[in-house]
Parts: sequence; C-alpha cells; structure tokens
Amino acid sequence: MNVFVDTSGFLAILDADDTNHLKAKREWNNIISTGANLFCNNYILVETFALIQHRLGMEAVRVLEEDILPLVHIEWIKEDTHKAGMSAFLTASKRKLSLVDCVSFETMRDLGLKVAFGFDSHFRDQGFECIP
Repeated sequence: MNVFVDTSGFLAILDADDTNHLKAKREWNNIISTGANLFCNNYILVETFALIQHRLGMEAVRVLEEDILPLVHIEWIKEDTHKAGMSAFLTASKRKLSLVDCVSFETMRDLGLKVAFGFDSHFRDQGFECIP
C-alpha cells in the first residue's frame, strides 16, 4: 500500500494531547507493520516543522527528523506542481483550504496515490481515502 502523510497525521502522532493521538498512533503502527510505502512533499515538511516547533518544541522536531522521516519518501515540489497547486488554491478561493493542501493533492495525483494518513477532511473532499 502507498500512503501520503499529511501534516495533521504527523502532528497527531507526535502530540500526546492531540484529540486524534491514540487513533493516529494505532493506525501509524499498523501502517508501518504492513510495510506500506510512505510519501509526503517538502511543503508538508515546512508546514509540519513550523507547527511542531511552535506547539511541541525542538525535541519533537528532532524525533520527527530522526525517527519518523527516515521511513518517508519526500517528493520535492517542482515548478509545474507548484503552479498547478496555486491555480487550484486560487480557483477554490476557500479560507480554510491552504496552498500546502492543494500542492499535496497535486502531488498525490502525480504519484498515483489514493490514500492519505491524516485528519484533514479536504483530502476526502478531493476524492482520496483517508486513514484512520
């Protein structure tokens, strides 16, 4: 199985106070044990590092970098993917939908990914399966 990991998934794994932490941890362990191929993009990394640094501190950033990210393939965003994401972002014109979300949808489509690990309902709205 191939799975795209969203910022909300990374945060839920690392933050014991997150309302989705137990569910995320259980599903993360299941995904890892099945040998799934994990993906994210560098926009997700920037968003995730900033959020985790702000909410949880640098030790949590180290855990993400040293323990979690070695399991994840990072897709580096090229200009055409950025432009497609920006176009979708401007066209959607929704306050709660981010550029990172739109670029992530483009990344998933480009890679043929259908499953996202995270808690952002925008992935489901775009037709992707969300786990948990």
